[in-house]
Amino acid sequence: MATRTQNRSSNRTSSRSGASRSTGDKSRSESRSSNSRSAFSWGDNAGPLIGAALAGVVIGVAANFGRKAIMQGMEASAGEWDEILATEHEMALAIFDKMLATDESQTFKRKMLLMKLTHALDKHAHQEEMVVYPALREAGILVEADQLEAEHGEVKTFLYRLQQMGPDAPNWLETVREFRAAVSQHAHMEEEQVFPNFKKDLNEEQDARITSLVNRDGFWMT
Repeated sequence: MATRTQNRSSNRTSSRSGASRSTGDKSRSESRSSNSRSAFSWGDNAGPLIGAALAGVVIGVAANFGRKAIMQGMEASAGEWDEILATEHEMALAIFDKMLATDESQTFKRKMLLMKLTHALDKHAHQEEMVVYPALREAGILVEADQLEAEHGEVKTFLYRLQQMGPDAPNWLETVREFRAAVSQHAHMEEEQVFPNFKKDLNEEQDARITSLVNRDGFWMT
């Protein structure tokens, strides 16, 4: 027969064992809960984090569209399509002049100006090649349209040459000067010959349509 002392000892052992099992169960439960939140889990703060990220994207997109709208709005205020393109010619030639005013020690400035010129000419070429030159061809002005578009290929060749030679190359200024002369001649042909001859046969609706398309394509390239 078990004594009272033995009974008390047994009860205490049982109690400690139960407590140990309870603690172990709790630890395993917490471990499973912790493991369920892996390294790839956002955790309890997922909502605010994702919301902040999405807000940043929305703000960035809105700012970009705002910048596009401002830039294209400034060009659109220049008037009709031929006036817009003439303004872009002037802006490109102004960048050339800034490039020609640099020396070989100003490599960073030359790089930045070349990037700016590349963007300006790419945008301008896109507007002409997607809107104006097709309209010229529809009007039967085929030879001039083909010649002008071929000259855009020469523009890309000049840009490639400048990008490859580096801003401190000895012949950098000479190449920029030659490039500027080619763009100036191209612009003169458009502004003084091709565009006026084409525009005089357009009615008001056709003229407005081309202006709208030039502005639209310019917006997406800004």
